[in-house]
Amino acid sequence: MVGRDRRRSSRPTRGFRPGPPPAGSFAARPGPPAGARPGPPPDLPTGADDAASHPAVEAAVRAMDNAAALAPADQIAQYEAAYETLRETLATIDQT
Repeated sequence: MVGRDRRRSSRPTRGFRPGPPPAGSFAARPGPPAGARPGPPPDLPTGADDAASHPAVEAAVRAMDNAAALAPADQIAQYEAAYETLRETLATIDQT
């Protein structure tokens, strides 16, 4: 093709594309250290630390538990009310 304009195209050229490295060419990744692994924290017995509980927080948690039996639209209102109660309670605790 004589006289054809050979400008560079904005399309990427199809050339050599490297593939994944051959198996075994990398060192093995280190695993977790041997020995005992930490587990979840132990459950605190109910009423174990009355000084750490707050009546408004306990009521909000109970309200959220009870919301599971409600219709979805009513659940939203219940969760929003519990959120407001928790937000206000935590704000007053921070101020003291």
